Amino acid sequence: MLSRYILLTLLFAINLHALDWPQWRGPERSGVSTETGLLQVWPDGGPKLLWEEGKVGQGYSSLAISEGRIFTMGDKDGSSHLFALKLEDGSSLWSLRVGKAGGNYSGTRGTPTVDGDTVYALAQFGDLVCADVATGQIRWRKNLGEDFSGSSGGWNYSESVLVDGNNVICSPGGKEATALALNKITGAVVWKTSLPEAGQSHYSSWVVSNGAGIKHYVRLFAGGTFGIAAADGKFLWKYDRLGRNTANIPTPIPFGDYVFTAAGYGKGGALLKLVRSSSGIEAQEVYYNNELKNKHGGVVKIGEYLYGDFDDRGRPWCAKALTGEVLWRRDSGGAGSGSACVTFADGRLYFRYQNKIMALIDPSPEGGFRQISSFEIPDGMKQSWAHPVISGGRLFLRGNNKILCYDITDPDRSPKPAISRSLRMWKDNTGNFQVEAIYKGQRGGNVVLERKDGSVIQVPLFRLSPSDQKLIRGN
Repeated sequence: MLSRYILLTLLFAINLHALDWPQWRGPERSGVSTETGLLQVWPDGGPKLLWEEGKVGQGYSSLAISEGRIFTMGDKDGSSHLFALKLEDGSSLWSLRVGKAGGNYSGTRGTPTVDGDTVYALAQFGDLVCADVATGQIRWRKNLGEDFSGSSGGWNYSESVLVDGNNVICSPGGKEATALALNKITGAVVWKTSLPEAGQSHYSSWVVSNGAGIKHYVRLFAGGTFGIAAADGKFLWKYDRLGRNTANIPTPIPFGDYVFTAAGYGKGGALLKLVRSSSGIEAQEVYYNNELKNKHGGVVKIGEYLYGDFDDRGRPWCAKALTGEVLWRRDSGGAGSGSACVTFADGRLYFRYQNKIMALIDPSPEGGFRQISSFEIPDGMKQSWAHPVISGGRLFLRGNNKILCYDITDPDRSPKPAISRSLRMWKDNTGNFQVEAIYKGQRGGNVVLERKDGSVIQVPLFRLSPSDQKLIRGN
């Protein structure tokens, strides 16, 4: 009996590690989970609450999950802290004072970033720490304002730093080091870039793009959306239509040679095509649509479609990624109001509304907005803004001085059977599309298929025929 328990524990630990959410918006910073076997409809009152713990203070930080640990930030006892908790029950492992508390909207904003045995966290007044994940011992510390003459903007530093290769990428803002790369082991400056037209750091986070065949980083600043070379921080391109705004917050979405970027406060969303030029890269506007504005709830891309909240109105929308055409928007129906932040998993959109309503929404681009289930989060926050996290069959929500963990696994959906790797005909849910191909796996919310000629296509799972969806999901 004991050996069976140990085996199950090991299998559980392996599964958790495989489904880690180690940074802001998940492994690829996309807000998309690859998990399956989750509830497609919640019971009345919401899924089962497994635990409600943490004592993590006040803040808007989301969560990072890695190898059985949860990391988040919050203001407590007059200081901002980095917290490490046990994944199984939310009990405390350690806490580390990072900087002073407070700010415009008191509380931390950034989400920690885990890289192996190290965690990085940026507090609201520019204090950046590198710490050991097991003990919380500080390895190095910087301050983006004091050390690099940085300027955050009126709502303080809100960035979730990016770890890429040997470097930590962050944004002091201002003219001296608008963008900065630090050695992740020592904290030494690798490169710093002055982007005078970028202005203040504002509140976005870096993502990696390989558009136009050049690896680079993309981010929103006060002056708009910028791209800089990953190798040395060299300026590559900018898109200033979102500049001169009250606050630029959402994380851009790079895919292929494209970048989708959006901002709220009456702005909008734009698709940029990245093409090679004599100076490196040129960002060409494919479209700009005022109906795709988004304040701070974020946007996710699922297959050919984008999903986000209309500014901060609690009105989720669905649009075609390549054209910007809005297919539906919530104008009525469903529960929830105020700014809505979004995560995607297993054919469902998870929208967390500002007024503490957590909603499960059908992403189908056809048939209009359809809310499937909802419940009220007992989180105690005045502004329920922290983005939801899905890891290991659990839904994690940051509350005021606590974390809530819900079981969203579906016991009636058996594990997926081994899918044949031979050629078969795949169809969509309208019957208008079919392709003979080999199943190669899943990536994000897409099914990867390889044709006989070796070409590879990705099809959104929810676009496949019901029988094909059942085959993939194993029910």
